[in-house]
Amino acid sequence: MIKSFHTRQLTFRQLEIFRSVADCGSVTDAAKTLHLAQPTVSTQLAKLAQTTQTALFEQVGKKLYLTDAGQELLEASRDLFAVLENLEMRLAKRAGLSFGHLRLSAVTTSKYLVPTWLGSFCRLYPSIEPEFNVGNRAEIIARLRQNLDDFYIFSHPPRELDINAQPITDNPLVLIAPQDHPLANQADLTWSDLRNERFLIREQGSGTRFAIEGFFKEYGAPHLRPLTIASNEAIKESVVAGLGIAIISRHALSHMAPGNLVELQVKELPIKSRWYLVTPQGKVASPAAQAFYEHVNRLLDDIAQ
Repeated sequence: MIKSFHTRQLTFRQLEIFRSVADCGSVTDAAKTLHLAQPTVSTQLAKLAQTTQTALFEQVGKKLYLTDAGQELLEASRDLFAVLENLEMRLAKRAGLSFGHLRLSAVTTSKYLVPTWLGSFCRLYPSIEPEFNVGNRAEIIARLRQNLDDFYIFSHPPRELDINAQPITDNPLVLIAPQDHPLANQADLTWSDLRNERFLIREQGSGTRFAIEGFFKEYGAPHLRPLTIASNEAIKESVVAGLGIAIISRHALSHMAPGNLVELQVKELPIKSRWYLVTPQGKVASPAAQAFYEHVNRLLDDIAQ
């Protein structure tokens, strides 16, 4: 007897990833769109092909094309998600989510991650009015102290405050340089190989700087010439222009001047870091905030499968 799909562990996340790859025509581009690692996308596609017991794509040159079976699955998945979204909106109205506000504040590096969650949430709850604030670590801590928002996204939550901090996803920090840098293709670099470089670093109060200073305190500060720059975008442009090298989030690198920047392979790197979803201890979540929390956790659970 042939098993039905629901008994073969097919997941909605797999279908979402499949749709993105079909739309992009590339695993790499889909991974960037979904803010996932490329191996994660490839693994989920392989599981989906195994579940459906058919080839979904064929590769011609560097581009992926849907097979006939893949095209049928794409059309069915679009119909399925349309039905589910319609159902969730109807249930949202029953749960009192026909209107409301959702307020998020996030450190600058996570601005590449949060819009994905917020976009899918707003499609489910179109009557919810979102407010999304972005700032450096010190600015978001100030908002947290004033209890201005429903959720706060940090790479390094302020442990001195009474908070709940849920780990969300890894946020590795890597060293970047222009693509034509003399050391761009070398492995196992040491800081002594970079001693003549100017080091571009975020301002005081930045979560990235907080992580870098903690890292250098543990491993010893290299003899680099520092230059403070106040935003990731400005750092990116400065690195592209040859002003120096910098440590930034690998997630940010994937969104910044693709092809113009490279990750240098330094032995001690990347710096391990994570993003956290933070709320003040004892804060009572609004219906909209509770729905967003559950939505994010569903997305994370799907990724983990």
